Amino acid sequence: MLDIHKIKGFLKKAFTPVTIMLIPHSKTRPVNFKVPFIGMFTTVVLCCFGIVYVLSIAVDTFEYYRMKDKLNYYSQQFLELNNTMTALKKAENEFKRLFSMKSKEKVLENLDTSDSGSIDMDNLKQQIKKTVESVGDINDYLRIQRDIYVATPKGLPVAGRISSYYGQREHPRSGEENFHSGIDISSSPGSPVKATADGIVSFSGWSGGSGNLVVLEHGHGFSTFYAHNRSIPVKVAKKVKRGDIIGYVGSTGYSTGPHVHYEIWKDGKPINPVNYLKGGNDVP
Repeated sequence: MLDIHKIKGFLKKAFTPVTIMLIPHSKTRPVNFKVPFIGMFTTVVLCCFGIVYVLSIAVDTFEYYRMKDKLNYYSQQFLELNNTMTALKKAENEFKRLFSMKSKEKVLENLDTSDSGSIDMDNLKQQIKKTVESVGDINDYLRIQRDIYVATPKGLPVAGRISSYYGQREHPRSGEENFHSGIDISSSPGSPVKATADGIVSFSGWSGGSGNLVVLEHGHGFSTFYAHNRSIPVKVAKKVKRGDIIGYVGSTGYSTGPHVHYEIWKDGKPINPVNYLKGGNDVP
């Protein structure tokens, strides 16, 4: 239940008059007027709301003019671009018309040398120069990246099972501990041996314990070796693509069975071919 006495007390305090006195600096008598407390409180609250409202309107107005300036700027840029494109189209049509003429005399006779006032040729040349330089840089970068990609060995040269890995091992013939500078891939005799990257044949023939050996140079420091082939269909200086057949599995040289001894060299040193298999790292 509400306490009637408390409500009456609250209303009495709310409507209790507050005296506001204005004292002028002159000899004029002070001015007094009374305002209920609740009226003064309400006035202060409304003033606060008014200030907040005015500030919000000011912020919105500032944002409106800022966006308007941006819109005007972009509209001007678009208009200039549109005028330039129109002028270029006109120039293109004029060039086509001139080039359709079969003699230099006809071209000179029909050449319009009047200034259309639409194109700032010096500025246009500078813009075209910057664009050409940017496109040239991008093309150079992409060309280098593509060259690295096609020169980097990837995958196995033959379908089969890796029977001996890169690193220290016991030699299958001598039984002695030695360093194996490549991997051995067991495969069926006569299976095609394929290049693992684009390159050029730098060696093709018999090489002692390696038997029939093919060596490819790929650029960017990469070389690959394919040993113990039964036969070799490629000759020195032949260009090959990744996937081209460069030999057939055999067991020539110091070999205990049909397989391919595969090596990758980078900057004159052997590296682990496992790092270049599909699913492995492309770069060591």
